[in-house]
Amino acid sequence: MTATLAPATATIGDGLTMHYHAAGSGPAVLFLHGSGPGASGYSNFKDNVAPVLETGHRAILLDSIGYGQSSKPVDRDYTMAFMSGCAVQTLDALGIDRCVIVGNSQGGAQAIRIALDHPDRVRGLVLMAPGGLEPRETYMEMRGIRSMLRCIYGPEGITEEGMHKVFSKQLYDASELDPAVVTERTAIALTQPTHVFRTMQVPNQSAELSGIQCPVLGLWGADDLFCPPSGVDHLLREVQDCRVMVFNRCGHWVMVEHRDRFNRLLADFLRHL
Repeated sequence: MTATLAPATATIGDGLTMHYHAAGSGPAVLFLHGSGPGASGYSNFKDNVAPVLETGHRAILLDSIGYGQSSKPVDRDYTMAFMSGCAVQTLDALGIDRCVIVGNSQGGAQAIRIALDHPDRVRGLVLMAPGGLEPRETYMEMRGIRSMLRCIYGPEGITEEGMHKVFSKQLYDASELDPAVVTERTAIALTQPTHVFRTMQVPNQSAELSGIQCPVLGLWGADDLFCPPSGVDHLLREVQDCRVMVFNRCGHWVMVEHRDRFNRLLADFLRHL
C-alpha cells in the first residue's frame, strides 16, 4: 500500500512549505507524527495507510513544520499554537473542512489542540501515546526523552549511533528496529536546526480534555519510555466519548510494534464514525 502514496506540498502563511504524502479519495484522515529527530509523516505511518483506503478515506501523511521536508524556520518559536496552526493551514490549503486526525506523541498533542480549537473540523481522534498530558517535569524524567536530548545536544551532535540509541528505546524489543529507519531519520535530522527542538513547547493540556467533542480512540504501550501510560487515566476520566486500549510488551510506537492490530482498530474506528 505504500507504493500508492504520492509526495506533494502546500504553501501556507508567510510562504512556508508543508510537505506531505497522500493517497486515496473521500473523507480525509490526517496523520501527525511525533517530535523525535528526523521524524516525518511517511516514516511514521507509511504502513498504516491500508485501513484508510479500504474504508473509502483519503490519507494525508503530513511532515509537521520543522520536520521532514517541510519548512524549518528559525525566526519563530515552535509553540503548540504555531505547529498545530500550520497543520490547520495545510488543511485549508487542501480544501479540507473536516477530517479525522491520527496523532502519535507530540503529533497527538497537536491533534488534541486542533480538536479543542476547531471542534467543527474534527470528526474523530486516534491518539497513540499523545504528549501534553503531564507536567513538563514528568516527561523530562522519562528514559526515552533523556536519550533523545543527549542525541540532539551532545558534543558530537546528531550521529547515526546516537539515533540508534534513541529509536531502540521507542520499541519494547530493540532487536526489531529496522536499521534503514535509523539511516533515513538520521539524514532528515541533520537538516533540522536545533532551534526546532530548543524552542518547542508542549503544554499540559489535560485540564482541557473535557472540551473534546468528537469520539476518541486511545492506544498506548505499557512499556512506553517517552510518554508515560498514566496519560490513559486522563483520557478516560476527562474525554466524553473515549475508549483506550493498552498493549503489553509495547513501547512508544503502537502503530509499528502492533501494526496489524492497530490497522484493524483504525479501520473499525473509521467505519463507525
